[in-house]
Amino acid sequence: MLHPQARALLDLMVEKGVPPTHTLAPSEARAMYRERRSFTQPKPPHCLVRELTMPGPAGPIALRLYRPAGSAPSGVLPALVYYHGGGWVIGDLDTHDTLCRELANGSGCAVVSVDYRLAPEHRFPAAVDDSIAALRWVHDNAAQLQVDPARLAVGGDSAGGNLAAVVAIAAREAGGPALAFQLLIYPATDQRRTAPSHRTNGQGYLLTSDSIAYYHDHYIADAAQDLDWRASPLLHENLEGLPPAFVLTAGYDPLRDEGLQYAQRLTAAGNRAALVCFERQIHGFAPMGKFIDEANVAVQLCAAQLRQALRPGA
Repeated sequence: MLHPQARALLDLMVEKGVPPTHTLAPSEARAMYRERRSFTQPKPPHCLVRELTMPGPAGPIALRLYRPAGSAPSGVLPALVYYHGGGWVIGDLDTHDTLCRELANGSGCAVVSVDYRLAPEHRFPAAVDDSIAALRWVHDNAAQLQVDPARLAVGGDSAGGNLAAVVAIAAREAGGPALAFQLLIYPATDQRRTAPSHRTNGQGYLLTSDSIAYYHDHYIADAAQDLDWRASPLLHENLEGLPPAFVLTAGYDPLRDEGLQYAQRLTAAGNRAALVCFERQIHGFAPMGKFIDEANVAVQLCAAQLRQALRPGA
């Protein structure tokens, strides 16, 4: 059954008249997403934060570097390059600020959040290109960032989980940078949207089929691109030789089965991959710890997996 706190949140959104994302212009949807975080997210924990800029494929890309509270200023830390969710259309460094702080403090790792280009202004594969460039930049500037280039991970939620999975494959294809881990939080892995959970969970649980189509159509200009592994990492013919993965899904999420299928293919290809499904939760619940208790457990679990994967000698 749906968790009562998730049910209460959905009911409250109906009561408050929160408009469905697919009824809004992208600029309106972005503003609403930013506003909603103050209601659902806990107070941001203390963390050491630096605003950075890197050269990107089409211009500067903003980054935000987090170091855990209490970490030595001169210490070299493992690092997670993080890609925010939002359907490749909404979301930014601020919408995922609390989550990145929690992951940094909980894991003892540095986190580098990436403000990749958004659709429809910048369609596929712009976000992919920025995401790959960000990983390479972090690796190449590890000394300046005081992070260990031999202990790097990628991660993200939803569309960001898609980008993290794609970046991991791209890094393997390019012969580096070598990655130690991938953290995939309810990732979108198949743009065809044919998995059974798209039918069973497509209405009534925050992320709807209508909103998924809205995000897809803003991001993907040509339906043939659905078959490109850079859009649908599940469709890559060879998933061997990828970094260990932790895949987190939600039982009432249209993307649930895509996450399951991707974890299954990773394992079948000989990779280490663990899957945990929060059966009573909805898509996007992980940052909602102010409202949903299981969100805090999910973030703690992700941080623990990250800490374990990036520990010295792992």
